[in-house]
Amino acid sequence: MTSAIDPLTQDTMRAPPARVVRLDGEDDWDGWRDAARRFLAARVEPERIVWHAGESADDLFADGDDTLPPEPQLEMRVPRHFPQLAQSALLHSDPERLALLYRLLWQITEHPGLLSDQADPLVRRVELMAKAVRRDIHKMHAFVRFREVETPAVDDGAPTSRFVAWFEPEHHIVRATAGFFVRRFAQMAWSILTPELCIHWDGKVLTESPGADRSQAPREDALEEMWKAYYASIFNPARLKIGAMTREMPRKYWKNLPEAQLIAPLIAGAQAREAHMVAQQVAPAERAGTLHALAEEAQGCRRCPLWKGTNGCVFGEGPGDARLMIVGEQPGDEEDKAHRPFVGPAGGVLDRALDEAGIDRGEVYLTNAVKHFKYVMRGKRRLHQKPDAPEIDACRWWLDQEIGLVRPRATVMLGATAVRGVTGKTAMIGKARGTPMPLAQGVGIVTWHPSYILRLPERDAADRAYAGLVEDLRLAAEQASTG
Repeated sequence: MTSAIDPLTQDTMRAPPARVVRLDGEDDWDGWRDAARRFLAARVEPERIVWHAGESADDLFADGDDTLPPEPQLEMRVPRHFPQLAQSALLHSDPERLALLYRLLWQITEHPGLLSDQADPLVRRVELMAKAVRRDIHKMHAFVRFREVETPAVDDGAPTSRFVAWFEPEHHIVRATAGFFVRRFAQMAWSILTPELCIHWDGKVLTESPGADRSQAPREDALEEMWKAYYASIFNPARLKIGAMTREMPRKYWKNLPEAQLIAPLIAGAQAREAHMVAQQVAPAERAGTLHALAEEAQGCRRCPLWKGTNGCVFGEGPGDARLMIVGEQPGDEEDKAHRPFVGPAGGVLDRALDEAGIDRGEVYLTNAVKHFKYVMRGKRRLHQKPDAPEIDACRWWLDQEIGLVRPRATVMLGATAVRGVTGKTAMIGKARGTPMPLAQGVGIVTWHPSYILRLPERDAADRAYAGLVEDLRLAAEQASTG
């Protein structure tokens, strides 16, 4: 006696065995790409492949064929946009993403123009996954907040610091964002803890460890109150748009942001504060007080090694409501001794240029992109050394806060280091001069640093550069008065 077999079951029994792919991790782009190329060259249909990442396949497919087809002999061509799209979408948390990407790859080999069809459901779904990943990366860049933790002193007894942050990404983006934090905080020793994966930087080597939980990260540190003071001082109730704010800074991130404790009360009192600002204009005094507190806090900065062997951080000086800000490179020997910016030979050139441009130094906020004097000893003399990019980037944390508090209408950037400190980008000074550039706060004017003028060996060249400096200062003053 025989029993009837369901046709669907019969078809399944006759179907070829599943091909199982086990990738090393959730973000194993190289593994997925290699397997996809091999399967595509062997013309293995998407329905026959079971993809697994980060963990072993379940028991249902334990007996599946996990051998890969041979390496294809011919180079395979795909639309230029596909690798970038797939590399982002692969980081999505959707467990179906690997299969979807292979199915899309399979289809575009038959229809190369498919990626331009935004109405295609598969293309649209993958595009949305990639967009969600890019947004998650942006949020991690914006909302990671490091907090300082105590670490044992090194052998010479010098104080050391380590900074730890907690973040909960929606997708598998931690490795993809590691390079950003290494570049941005190259001189810091830091750790970013997440539930899936933790990354650690000691100033030289990036390492990983398994995921952590929130209790392993500090909830506050000595900088907490300064963060709150800074955020409260730059909060502008006249520009408050609650919908836009919560879209850009969703509430789920607030628990890890020190300034988030102030959001609700600041929103609640926005109308009253706006009326108070209009009626009494007390903001400049508040900003000056916060700048003073910020300058005191900066004396303990250990974000890069330049603090060693100096007399401390040379912070900016000037009115808290200055319309014009001037940013230089770094303090020199005289500035380090006097603990004030622009009091040495370059400061003398700047003072003369300000006077010829009709600008009162007392009405300008003066600061530097790097707050400690970088030098090399030559006998008993300390000779200036140009700051490196990681040192400039480490100090942007302070410069950004100065700009945010002063809110200048125009910012003069003296030399390439100042441009990098203000904008995060490089520029050729000769080409960038003469044209105001839009900044997050006001406009920027690029010009020569006075020390560059002092170093020019030919008198005519020095005179031309000095005349250019005066001309650029006049342009900045015009922008500050009309901005």
